[in-house]
Amino acid sequence: MSLNAPARLPRPGKDAYRFALGSAALSDSRQPSCLEPEKGKRDRRNRRQWSQGRSGGPQEPEAAPEAAAGGHARGGGRGMAAVWQQVLAVDARYNAYRTPTFPQFRTQYIRRRSQLLRENAKAGHPPALRRQYLRLRGQLLGQRYGPLSEPGSARAYSNSIVRSSRTTLDRMEDFEDDPRALGARGHRRSVSRGSYQLQAQMNRAVYEDRPPGSVVPTSAAEASRAMAGDTSLSENYAFAGMYHVFDQHVDEAVPRVRFANDDRHRLACCSLDGSISLCQLVPAPPTVLRVLRGHTRGVSDFAWSLSNDILVSTSLDATMRIWASEDGRCIREIPDPDGAELLCCTFQPVNNNLTVVGNAKHNVHVMNISTGKKVKGGSSKLTGRVLALSFDAPGRLLWAGDDRGSVFSFLFDMATGKLTKAKRLVVHEGSPVTSISARSWVSREARDPSLLINACLNKLLLYRVVDNEGTLQLKRSFPIEQSSHPVRSIFCPLMSFRQGACVVTGSEDMCVHFFDVERAAKAAVNKLQGHSAPVLDVSFNCDESLLASSDASGMVIVWRREQK
Repeated sequence: MSLNAPARLPRPGKDAYRFALGSAALSDSRQPSCLEPEKGKRDRRNRRQWSQGRSGGPQEPEAAPEAAAGGHARGGGRGMAAVWQQVLAVDARYNAYRTPTFPQFRTQYIRRRSQLLRENAKAGHPPALRRQYLRLRGQLLGQRYGPLSEPGSARAYSNSIVRSSRTTLDRMEDFEDDPRALGARGHRRSVSRGSYQLQAQMNRAVYEDRPPGSVVPTSAAEASRAMAGDTSLSENYAFAGMYHVFDQHVDEAVPRVRFANDDRHRLACCSLDGSISLCQLVPAPPTVLRVLRGHTRGVSDFAWSLSNDILVSTSLDATMRIWASEDGRCIREIPDPDGAELLCCTFQPVNNNLTVVGNAKHNVHVMNISTGKKVKGGSSKLTGRVLALSFDAPGRLLWAGDDRGSVFSFLFDMATGKLTKAKRLVVHEGSPVTSISARSWVSREARDPSLLINACLNKLLLYRVVDNEGTLQLKRSFPIEQSSHPVRSIFCPLMSFRQGACVVTGSEDMCVHFFDVERAAKAAVNKLQGHSAPVLDVSFNCDESLLASSDASGMVIVWRREQK
């Protein structure tokens, strides 16, 4: 084999993965490229040294490094954690080219790599040696498989124009410079008893006497400070590595992963292979309890009921199904009223007998899962395919996002289930809104109710809810990579119990990103690397000890937070 042009292995699986954002397929254009001719004496010398004593060209480096990569070992420091993450990221990205016909081996390989890197991190090797190992690892993998091109994807969007004039992202006021915007807090479970206008006024009154730039908890919040351990946000979201990797949906995208409500160890994920997996993380080793099958096409979304006894799922086969989580039985199959692909769903938070679904014919429907019928007056039409749904905590406001870049707010009648369209915001014309998360920050330490939105703008957007009709004002944005994939984000569940306020999002750069919404500059808190495809969804368990992330290749990684 020539060293100047080593052979390339074909990328396994599909080169493009389709999710129902629109009529076009979502494709991953990251392909291996031929190694360029050698330049310079150093490159030639490095290759001769590597190939010395070997016949048949460069081989892949051994899985167990002699020089350990960095990690959160005692005395290792945060810099070493970054090196360890980078080593694992390099292995994960090249992992797609190993044994293309045996995907299970690839998963076992990355699990073992993660374990070895954590074990070797305890050896306490010098930082320079760790970085040298990272550099050599990347060079050798590049020689073996060819250099990686930057991840990217191409997707055709509809160019239809909305007739009415709407406010867009480019013309919205950025509230980043507002001193009061630096103190947002939120409780994991909070229920509003008044209008959003009254909540905002009460919350703002608390902050009038606070100096600009101060963070919460306030000086009087000793209980919250004690629960947080009086540690910084970066320390709170330091991760010790992979706890487990699930690969039962390999080579098919996993668009949604969710921990059960108020549960530490029950996890579910759905796949475009048409199934849903229920997983148990404790006792070790983590296991797949059961796989729910019945949908004839990909499962686009699912949701846990408040008591976790049932799940509702939506599918591209134009049906929603109700499942018993205890034994995996399909209790009921409900066809979409329009016979269209179902793309998203959410339970009404107060009355779990009602579920809202969004479909490919631009409609939102409120469904009674007990009767299997559409609620009278519970339907409304959007401007595009409905991709994201989210209620506020009391269940009186519903937001829906579509693939034309619009977010609609609806007033929900608690007695009848009727929807009344209230407001519309165009985030950005033609940019699909793929995720909406609502949080009512209502307490003495809290700010205004807020909405976290992913759209295909290479930004994560944080909005303030300014009235009881769901009107949104842009508070700030965070840079991520998202131009075509249905990436989702979440608020951290224990946001109110520590200094700072954190959100987590997937990204097309194959990383999981953490941002502090209160930090005016350098908002990035942490970045987890280990996926080999765009990260589509993230989910924390109830006490934030574990974080799950899923990607477009079908891998689900459970990350364990470092114990303090």
